[in-house]
Amino acid sequence: MITFSPGPSQVYPEVKQYLANAFDEGILSISHRSETFNRMSEMVLSLIREKLAVPDGYTILYTSSATECWEIIAQSLTRSQSVHFHSGAFGEKWFQYAQAIHPAARSIEMPLNEALYVDYLDVRPADEVICLTQNETSNGTQVDFETIAAIRGAFPDKLIAYDCTSSMAGINLPLALGDVWFASVQKCFGLPAGLGILILSPAAMERAREINDISRYNALIIMEEHIRKFQTSCTPNVLGIYLLGSVLQQVDRIEAVDQQLRARMVAYEQLFANSEYKPLVYNEKIRSTTVLTIQTDAGRLEDLKQKAKSEGIQLGAGYGKWKKDTFRIANFPAHSAADVNLLIRFLKANL
Repeated sequence: MITFSPGPSQVYPEVKQYLANAFDEGILSISHRSETFNRMSEMVLSLIREKLAVPDGYTILYTSSATECWEIIAQSLTRSQSVHFHSGAFGEKWFQYAQAIHPAARSIEMPLNEALYVDYLDVRPADEVICLTQNETSNGTQVDFETIAAIRGAFPDKLIAYDCTSSMAGINLPLALGDVWFASVQKCFGLPAGLGILILSPAAMERAREINDISRYNALIIMEEHIRKFQTSCTPNVLGIYLLGSVLQQVDRIEAVDQQLRARMVAYEQLFANSEYKPLVYNEKIRSTTVLTIQTDAGRLEDLKQKAKSEGIQLGAGYGKWKKDTFRIANFPAHSAADVNLLIRFLKANL
């Protein structure tokens, strides 16, 4: 079964061999304080910086998941108030995590097909962190790069944080235009779940030092202290870090991956242009490059999913309020040309 679910999604086929390599090399039993781990971690951090074009001076940290990053931002970068702009379930959940820690956190829900217009964003002096879901997995929306640049220009003194769970390692994110970028590896990284990546600007790390929260194991200044030695503040997912390094060695730089996924998305969109299946996000400016959500009636949807399953294809289910009348297609790097061609042939025959 080839899965086009947007997460956990298809893993690279080479992961099978990488798992065997990890076992043979004794990676599963090494200490996270050992020289072996330090060398491996240093290599992986260097590969992340190289392959994802991380700006000089930005700090890269390992976490357990993107969900943990929500908590870290609230604990280590926010004194009392953040503002959250969202149009889907995961942006709303991020707000709820923040509000549980800081009751003054603010939520602003955006209409599904409405782009963010910087001149009308309700950002107040007390808002310490502007939080946005760059790619909303639940509905297939995104904050485009032009808007990201405009937000940075309009709020140069605010920390700006982006959840890129279903876009990091898939598109060439303008990392220099934000302060906090994070993701989990079970989507565009093409890996099993259980590891997160957190990328922070110098301004973000300076804020962490000002707040000086050291009461939690995942406090940013404690994590930074350990990562300088290529270590972690707690026992990490050593296997996940090894697999991440192995995958990053095989993949192209993000500029090339970005071009490939954009071309694939155009091909997918053309398939639905004259069909009874329509993109949920009709505003092309905010339609995701990596998650395409297609809407139809419930009966037709169930029939299509069953036909796909019989062909060895798993379509991604809808999510949240769109669960019953949408399906999602993950446009992730781990899908080979053969996988994509199989899906396209199926869709052409059944739309």
